[in-house]
Amino acid sequence: MSVSFGRLLLLALVASTGVAHATATDPVLTRDVEYGPNRLQRFDVYAPLGAKGAPIIFMVHGGAWRIGDKENRRVVDAKVAHWVPKGFVFISANNRLLPDADPFEQARDVANALAFAQAHAAEWGGDGTRVVLMGHSAGAHLAMLVATSQELRAIAKPWLATISLDTATLDVAETMRGHHYHFYDAAFGHDGAFWMRTSPSAQLTRDATPFLLVCSTRRNDSCPQGDAFAASAKSLGVRADVLPKDFSHREINERLGSDASYTIAVDRFLASLDEGFASRLAAD
Repeated sequence: MSVSFGRLLLLALVASTGVAHATATDPVLTRDVEYGPNRLQRFDVYAPLGAKGAPIIFMVHGGAWRIGDKENRRVVDAKVAHWVPKGFVFISANNRLLPDADPFEQARDVANALAFAQAHAAEWGGDGTRVVLMGHSAGAHLAMLVATSQELRAIAKPWLATISLDTATLDVAETMRGHHYHFYDAAFGHDGAFWMRTSPSAQLTRDATPFLLVCSTRRNDSCPQGDAFAASAKSLGVRADVLPKDFSHREINERLGSDASYTIAVDRFLASLDEGFASRLAAD
């Protein structure tokens, strides 16, 4: 059974409880877990059958802070197919979007969703103390802002690390002062104080947990911002690894879990965080 067909089958089997049980090799899907009252304050949980104390990867989708969805195949399929059989719980989250919520409030949604997932992790066989936060594009910016802002980080319990999948908004002020796409104006406006408040680089402190910054070498902004952030982090004694890849912005997201060398590099970072991660990732 292909990954896509298997996932469609799981979705078709979801009952009114939102939970579907499949075979031992397919994930158990809990759909639309509510972490807030808004219809977008929901996340989906993909867990190994019979999981107990499993580590968690918490994923935030991209979409220019305006569009995107937790069920997008590029966000979910390859990652679930790779990590769930290795004993990880994979969570894919939605959050409020523009124009209803600005990027800081979107990041607050992510922090609240993460905190809710940590508190309820055992319900899906997960361990709320062994979590890695991950995001792509605008979602990478939100994940990085949650990881660096002391206000937002305090909402959740400590987690192990944050993985950024190709964002060029680690330094929002630099992005806004340079040549940029129009959608950045809709997200960040013209207020320099807001740029600083929503800039992971400006919010970074020495008590942050480790970072992995994946960046596309086909862009002229993502890797330079990643390198600058990593240098700042290291100057504070915070681990920050940069992983440049010769992939498009879209491929950075959709090929994680399916491209061997790329996925191995990310798995090496995960394995370095936790002995339990290392043992699961080493298993066939």
